[in-house]
Amino acid sequence: MHILQLTPYYAPAYAFGGVVRAVEGLATALAARGHRITILTTDALDQRRRHSGPLDETRGDIRILRCRNASVWLRGGLNLSTPRGLRRAAKAILADVDVLHLHELRTAENLLVAPVAAAMNVPIALSPHGTLNLGTGRSRLKRGWDRLLSRRLLASIDHIIALTETERVEAERLWAALGSSRQPVTSVIPNGVNLREFDSLPAVDDFRARYGLGTEPAVLYMGRLQARKGVDVLLRAFLAADVSDSRLLIAGPDEGMLRALRKLAAGDERIVFAGYLDGSERLGALSAADAFALPAVGEGQSIAVLEALAAGLPVLLSPGCNMDEVAEAGAGFVAEATVAAFADKLRLLLRDEQARQQMGAQARLLARERYSWTRAAADMERVYAGLLSRSR
Repeated sequence: MHILQLTPYYAPAYAFGGVVRAVEGLATALAARGHRITILTTDALDQRRRHSGPLDETRGDIRILRCRNASVWLRGGLNLSTPRGLRRAAKAILADVDVLHLHELRTAENLLVAPVAAAMNVPIALSPHGTLNLGTGRSRLKRGWDRLLSRRLLASIDHIIALTETERVEAERLWAALGSSRQPVTSVIPNGVNLREFDSLPAVDDFRARYGLGTEPAVLYMGRLQARKGVDVLLRAFLAADVSDSRLLIAGPDEGMLRALRKLAAGDERIVFAGYLDGSERLGALSAADAFALPAVGEGQSIAVLEALAAGLPVLLSPGCNMDEVAEAGAGFVAEATVAAFADKLRLLLRDEQARQQMGAQARLLARERYSWTRAAADMERVYAGLLSRSR
């Protein structure tokens, strides 16, 4: 099949979060299964810069076509694409496409391309990536977008691919609330990771020396520094846990919280701010850490959590991460996103090396059994094939 993946940002624009890694991982795994993959996206690189490479390129078996944003500021500051020539590019590609796969719901890209695909009878799948919930930020903007723009889009979507059962229910409720004339088919297909990437992680000592972690057990937070992720709750919980011979490593791009977090840390040398890490540095952090923590609210399904599991790290998550299976599998804890609850579990993780090792082994097993891109691509292939058979 020829699959067109439509996304506001694509690799190497990892600063925009897990969606970029998710689309890249899925596209790579689908190409490995023999499918023809085209990525239609913008030139966004991060919140301040454009992609400096070619706008039309082929990486491996994947064609990537980027349209220039009219405004870098709108893309980075207001999370709004302004892609020039996107509709024209889509028309040229869609004539030879079997399925269109949209990533995220409320995007300018979807509004421009989905009507064209529907008019050409190209079946459309949507992966919301945890963006449906109004409680995950920008709720007023989302309500306005849905009232003015989403209603027209919903009727053109044939299949919703949710990350979790929670997201599947959210999608069905949103379609009903907006009075869509048709309810699409829904599936649950989790995100994945490239498991081979975690077979040989970088040396622990190098990373620990570079960031001053010493030999003490370290808890890792990796993600954007924003309120929804709960990084401030984690920092307060770490301080409340009061384990003197330990470290908290906070890694991720600043989205307005860094100054407040540094103030909370008050110069405590146990708290290390690493900034945005990518490539070998990202893997180095996962290798050097002893546990991973994320007290997020309204998370779809964090790629960072899946990578932590694949790296063999016990994880401490909030219910908002929608991954209760980590507690069921003995791969970590699920605790309320409060300072007291997280401090209690952090204290246990930091003081009990044997428990960390046992949970870490279960974490690695859980990742290999449930969260590979190979498995996700096989499930996605069946969805695409079903869409194609129904459209004929």
